[in-house]
Amino acid sequence: MPTDDQQPYVLDPAGHDIRAEGAQLRARGPVTKVILPGDVPAWSISSHTLLEQLLTDPRVSKDPRQHWPRFIAGKITPEWPLYAWVSVTSMFTAYGSDHRRLRRLVTPAFTARRTAQLLPRVERIVASVLDDLPGAVTDGVVDLRQHFAYVIPVLVITELMGVPEGSMAVGIRACIDNIFNTGLGPEDAAANHHATYRLLNELIDYRRRKPGNDLTSYLIASGDSNESLTETEVVDTLLLIIAAGHETTVNLLDNAVYALLTSPDQLHLVRTGKVTWTDVIEESLRVDAPVAHLPLRYAVEDITVAGTTIPKGDAILASYAAAGQDPEHHGPSAGVFDATREVKDHLAFGYGVHYCLGAPLARMEAATALPALFQRFPSLALARSAARIEPVPSFISNGHRSLPVTLDPVGAGT
Repeated sequence: MPTDDQQPYVLDPAGHDIRAEGAQLRARGPVTKVILPGDVPAWSISSHTLLEQLLTDPRVSKDPRQHWPRFIAGKITPEWPLYAWVSVTSMFTAYGSDHRRLRRLVTPAFTARRTAQLLPRVERIVASVLDDLPGAVTDGVVDLRQHFAYVIPVLVITELMGVPEGSMAVGIRACIDNIFNTGLGPEDAAANHHATYRLLNELIDYRRRKPGNDLTSYLIASGDSNESLTETEVVDTLLLIIAAGHETTVNLLDNAVYALLTSPDQLHLVRTGKVTWTDVIEESLRVDAPVAHLPLRYAVEDITVAGTTIPKGDAILASYAAAGQDPEHHGPSAGVFDATREVKDHLAFGYGVHYCLGAPLARMEAATALPALFQRFPSLALARSAARIEPVPSFISNGHRSLPVTLDPVGAGT
């Protein structure tokens, strides 16, 4: 039988079945060789315990310019569909003192106080989206991903970043969608990369002329301070915040609604107060991590884990979706959505020094939007069988291409 060394696992760029793929990765062991799009090799970590360990290991870096020979040699170019994930110069890819400096400069923009101040605006956005939802019904069906799960985080993050409505906002949203589309061909990937940076620089120019109480203006001001962000760091931090604040929350809302609509007993528990919406949110994050695989990290030196040595300079892929369903950590029912589960710990927002700064905002959006949706439309139901609901074409983004539902007669105005 071929060994792991002879036969790395080729990841599906289109993410047709994230759950099945996670099970196959775990079956090969907690750390296994995989092939990314473009025939780029990496090591997938699918064990919750091992991934948590490596996310806090100082021998693991996110900086390809220092620690990934393939990138240093110029073999990773904008034609690679994952280029934007590894080439940015922000706290997302920083290592050591550079990461501490960047995180220290950006953290004040995501304090608990600032997040709490956004709640009234988030509540108004949610109410407006729910008001508009019946108008999006066609032949009795509405796509809840497009008209609910997608639009709420997009409106929140673009407003938070100070993106003016119009062609710039539309263009930025399309570019972020394509960053998560890991099936893009080389030409389309390169074109999207250039378009993304053109639009982000336009946003910076706009906010330099018209500063406001938004994060883009804050980052620009940080770039003008004594301990400053460079111009590149401002742009790439914008990209990080907009992308992280967009797709992750979209998939959280999408997956939570899907889980409840396909598990009537769980929906009954939350409606009767036997479990809380926080239980629903955390269990959804655990069982279906919004980001299935997060590129990339690199071994600063040879690292031996679980009896396997990851050589210095090799790429490491954090396989969050597989780790979230790890039966070694969550028991034999790890693949089942169960909001009554006593322990729901997960790594969906990362762990350690790179833990997502926007996690409180994502949780706040979900805690606002989900109960409001099910209260407004108490007879909400899937409009087609679960088997016919297709995944997003990505091995990074873990959600559904669409989420067709029917609304209750009163709410739908029929």
